[in-house]
Amino acid sequence: MRPKRSGTVENRQPWRATVLSIFPEMFPGPLGLSLAGRALEDAIWSMDAVDIRGFATDKHRNVDDSPFGGGAGMVMRPDVLDAAIRGTPGVGPLVYMTPRGRLLDQSLVRELAEGPGVRVLCGRFEGVDQRLLEAHRALEVSVGDFVLSGGETAALVMLDAIVRLLPGVIGKQESLAEESFEWGLLEYPHYTRPQVWDGRAVPDVLLSGHHEKISAWRKRQAEDITRQRRPDLWDRYRAATKVGEG
Repeated sequence: MRPKRSGTVENRQPWRATVLSIFPEMFPGPLGLSLAGRALEDAIWSMDAVDIRGFATDKHRNVDDSPFGGGAGMVMRPDVLDAAIRGTPGVGPLVYMTPRGRLLDQSLVRELAEGPGVRVLCGRFEGVDQRLLEAHRALEVSVGDFVLSGGETAALVMLDAIVRLLPGVIGKQESLAEESFEWGLLEYPHYTRPQVWDGRAVPDVLLSGHHEKISAWRKRQAEDITRQRRPDLWDRYRAATKVGEG
């Protein structure tokens, strides 16, 4: 048996992800590899992928029906989904992945990582019956302003972001503090060997060994990149820190 990694948190209940999908075979998918995969093996977190079709009541295992009021596509039935949710053990809020939901950001990721786990409902077709979301007070979450074929891919993105914040998953916790969005800014540029590549040299300040100058340079770089690429983040950062335009 592979020994547990240093940094694994002992005497702690695993953070628990319960995913409800008509394609449970999509999980853990990439979450079974690399850091998340090792953390899954080390029981830092656990995952249950549940087939919603197992809760259908007809011989064809239908989970959807045509929408009232007409329109293209099908809608996932509230009775089948309710049976799946109530019939599946899980902890934490019920999260429904949808383009109309609250935008997934680092603040929400941290909030979910600090809890006992999440139950994730992956929609398909045109979505799910609104009454189901209201009955279970689902937290609707979006990974961006675009449409995917289903909620599974979005769920993988959200779970990856959460799992890497769990204690014991990433060895150097200071690495997390310097990442994009942790301080409201995009991350500064990174450089490694060789010192000169393709005629391009590493900035002199990074070779100086002067930690205060390096820290100041990285902050300026992060601010410049954020101002140029994400004006929305820059405005929020300025409002929070009173940083001027200069």
